[in-house]
Amino acid sequence: MNHFPVSNSQLSAAHLAPLLQSQYDLAPGVDCHLIKAGINDTYQVTTASDKYVFRVYSLNWRTPEEIQEEIRLLQHLKDHGIPVSSAVADKNGHYLQTLNAPEGERFGVLFTFAAGEKLHSYADEIHFKTGAVMARMHQLTQNFPLNRITYTATTLLEDPMPYINKFLEADTPEMAFMRSTQQYLLKELLDADTSAIRQGVVHMDIWFDNMNINKQGDITLFDFDFCGNGWQCLDIAYYILQLHSVLREMPECQAKMDAFLDGYTSVMPIPSEEKRLLPVLGVCMYFFYLGIQCKRYDNWSNSFLNEAYLKRFINVLVKRYYDLYLPAASAVNP
Repeated sequence: MNHFPVSNSQLSAAHLAPLLQSQYDLAPGVDCHLIKAGINDTYQVTTASDKYVFRVYSLNWRTPEEIQEEIRLLQHLKDHGIPVSSAVADKNGHYLQTLNAPEGERFGVLFTFAAGEKLHSYADEIHFKTGAVMARMHQLTQNFPLNRITYTATTLLEDPMPYINKFLEADTPEMAFMRSTQQYLLKELLDADTSAIRQGVVHMDIWFDNMNINKQGDITLFDFDFCGNGWQCLDIAYYILQLHSVLREMPECQAKMDAFLDGYTSVMPIPSEEKRLLPVLGVCMYFFYLGIQCKRYDNWSNSFLNEAYLKRFINVLVKRYYDLYLPAASAVNP
């Protein structure tokens, strides 16, 4: 019987367990179970003494070179004291595993387990620590180019639109808002004083879902899948954006944002041009990740992404943030 071709599969945790035990020479009795399915499938791997995370990349999502560059970055950060979940080499010294899935070759990497747990809400002191860790990471990577994507106005604002167009009709008010906002944002980025903006490595996805916090209040960052090169203030803008998305009361949101920024500036200053651009870049990040949601519909967002979702997302999150911080632009973009 011929097997029908597939575009995306989920690898059996029961079969990954003995494979990982053998490949990494782990102690007997390895337990493996899926903890998150998406663009990458994430499995928790447990032995009698240790925990790990095994990430399986989707078909053609990242090249071996891109994954090796992520691993190189993580090792660089770990070597310099940044708390990250880092890659683990197998018994032959290899980090990258090739798995012959039904849809084709997929790649897997074993990572150390980030101690603690994800917390949706946490104390101002943790926001301060997060800001300080982000700043230290930025310091270490200003002269550390990655052979990966460089985030530009094109990748942030232009590339996402064809994917969003597939799910949202061109004549809707929401799409009209997105088009006019895109033009405003493109002009803002074009007019920016790039000589006053720090360039280097960016994580692009630092928020509560990608950091664990232990009982002592120490944080560990993970999921560098979107790491690349670009304006480092993108990371600052994204963290602030996420604070606004989870905290609806402005006094609480402002206090935590101030704590985060105080933590960052305790390590290094934020240039005034970057501060000016933070709201603009926050809206840019909304464009970028809406594009990713639409692009990866088949294996990430199909349980929730539809026209109604996009309209709600644009009106409740994107437009709210836009109107809150860009009032001058709102006057010409009702």
